[in-house]
Amino acid sequence: MATLLYRLGALGARRWRTMLVGWLVALGALIGLGFSAAGDFQDSGSIPGSPAQTALARMDRHFPSPDAQSAQIVFQAPAGHRLTEPGLRKALASTLAATRDVGGVREVGDPAENGTLSEDARTAVAEVTFTTKAEDDVPASTLDAVRAAGDPAERAGLRTVYGGDAYAESTAPVGPTELIGMGVALVILMITFGSLVAAGLPLLTAALGVVGTMAAMMGAASVLGVSDNAPTLAMMLGLAVGIDYALFIVHRHRAQLATGMPVVESVARANATAGSAVVFAGATVIIALAGLSVAGVPMLTSMGLASAGAVASAVVLALGLLPAVLGMAGRGLTPRPGTRAGRFALPGLRGRGRRGTASGGRTPLGTRWTQAVMRRPVRSLIIGAVALLALALPALRLELAVTDEGNAPATSSGRQAYDVIGDAFGPGANGPLVVLVEDEDPKAVVSAAEAVEDRLRTVEGIADVSGIDVAKDTTAARIRIIPETGPRTAETSALVSRLRTDLRPLGTSTGTYVAVTGMTAVSIDVSDKLGGALVPFGIVVVGFSLLLLMVAFRSLAIPVKATVGFLLSLGAAFGATVAVFQWGWLAGPLGVDGTGPVAAFMPIIVMAVLFGLAMDYEVFLVSAMREDYVRHRDARAAVLAGARDAARVVTAAALIMVSVFLSFLFSHDADTMAIAFALAFGVLVDAFVVRMTLVPAVMALLGDRAWWLPRRLDRVLPRLDVEGESLGAHGTGPQVPVGPSVPANM
Repeated sequence: MATLLYRLGALGARRWRTMLVGWLVALGALIGLGFSAAGDFQDSGSIPGSPAQTALARMDRHFPSPDAQSAQIVFQAPAGHRLTEPGLRKALASTLAATRDVGGVREVGDPAENGTLSEDARTAVAEVTFTTKAEDDVPASTLDAVRAAGDPAERAGLRTVYGGDAYAESTAPVGPTELIGMGVALVILMITFGSLVAAGLPLLTAALGVVGTMAAMMGAASVLGVSDNAPTLAMMLGLAVGIDYALFIVHRHRAQLATGMPVVESVARANATAGSAVVFAGATVIIALAGLSVAGVPMLTSMGLASAGAVASAVVLALGLLPAVLGMAGRGLTPRPGTRAGRFALPGLRGRGRRGTASGGRTPLGTRWTQAVMRRPVRSLIIGAVALLALALPALRLELAVTDEGNAPATSSGRQAYDVIGDAFGPGANGPLVVLVEDEDPKAVVSAAEAVEDRLRTVEGIADVSGIDVAKDTTAARIRIIPETGPRTAETSALVSRLRTDLRPLGTSTGTYVAVTGMTAVSIDVSDKLGGALVPFGIVVVGFSLLLLMVAFRSLAIPVKATVGFLLSLGAAFGATVAVFQWGWLAGPLGVDGTGPVAAFMPIIVMAVLFGLAMDYEVFLVSAMREDYVRHRDARAAVLAGARDAARVVTAAALIMVSVFLSFLFSHDADTMAIAFALAFGVLVDAFVVRMTLVPAVMALLGDRAWWLPRRLDRVLPRLDVEGESLGAHGTGPQVPVGPSVPANM
């Protein structure tokens, strides 16, 4: 692999004009095709074949819903007043009449007739149906006109709040906060490289990769079902890994230029060495993300595949386009003598003392930290592990649910309508359940529905049971249930399970189909499915990490160490997420508007992404240690050399990741916020506690045993040249490995 990447890098640097034109034409064609054939993203929060989804599809055949957008207008009288008072009743009637006259409005429900008037007569809800199809957006002019029609009610002192799908606030994938994150990344890169040009290259390739990915996703949305959550996650990861992967290659290239290496040779060798690690690291992320499709949830599948595509784009551009850009820059990227970047870009290439000092005599901070850890490895290991376990303890209280308007920002009209309805009608009014009864015999339908209704009135946890609604074809009936608890609570989930158990005999005895459904039940099934997939997926990820690292580093101890470290980082990320999003710790400063269960797909997404990112840092850090060990066979010195060579760039990469993820935290999208925070916190502890502290401590304790692999296993496992051992030492292209190789039994 290193030889192939060496030749690709040399070609890009030598013929950079041709390569640049070719890449820009290809990207332009992809972007043009994607945007010209753009489709719409879908809200696909369901699981085909789940009990509630199956029942919902059957119910829609008997009770077809209009293919139209809808909204809710919530009216609330001042304290001490009732909507039944003559003056308020007249103002409410005038508002409803004015709303019906708005162009684009098909129907407006009357709260007095539909039973949507609270018991204290202070709150009412009017359902508005538009002529706009369900998958389209209602024109802003129509929504504004509906708001304007509420003037009579507001002048009378009524509070009017507008909610529902039509008024749901949509956020663009890129906003000011994300641009701030890129700005922070640019600052970190400038500090790392000491050059604006060098700092801009990773941002350039990352931005091109994200734009290409977004164009491809928009084109794919015209023929495939792509979740509306997919673009944000793909952009988040595309920016983060795109910057980091290019950072690793540019860092290596500049360090080699500082030694006087020719430009073409330096680009080729950077592509072969750092590029090999990029391929390995990117492959781990891609496979983990693509593996999300095994959960069988369309939303999760599209998010995983879209994000995997973004990571693949970052890898391809880092290995294909970046060498041409580096070739164009020539020797302009060489660090200036005497600067920090020049002294510490990669001191291992300038010649190193066995104590880990750079050629200028100054010991880098990463080396000093590693030396401190290695002086007290047991103490460092215990303190670091205990701290991570303490952070992980709250993860035992992790609660999952599908997010709804209750997770929206407190300032949004949808959230305000959600809160007013919950206060006036009970929390269960925001998440009603439906029991469907179906039979070819109309008499059996009525008989079974009556039995179901009688049973429902005896079940605890139900606030209200509606009458029996028989379909026009008389072969089905439905009963609406209002739970006592909100749709995202564990009590409502338990109620659904209890109802399915209690009602099953009523249908089994007569051959009648009886099922619990509704969007709340669908969301509960999705949450249960995702929660059940978490452990099997974790086992697959852990097993995969063990095998992959064993192949890369020809070692048994390193994969085990890396996997245990990943699990500690994952636990800490989940624990911190519970503390912020469920318990409310630091929720205000972080912009979290409400506490409660997190998005059901958050843990499995974070597990997949954090696994790949943790392996990124493991590869870049340990490969530097192995490269030194292969040449000098001194295990302790190899740890110091690896820290010296990789600590600075790993630190910059981690800080860039954290800044990009945190910028998405302030998007105020409930699903995105929890994922962004968990990834930012997970990367932070993984890079600085696990990789920079626990890894050197464990490596110091293991010594030469860290690189041991049984002979039989060594013969079976394929060989990957992650460190570029097949390259010559002095710029002569691919040769035999420099220095003695590590015996299989070492």
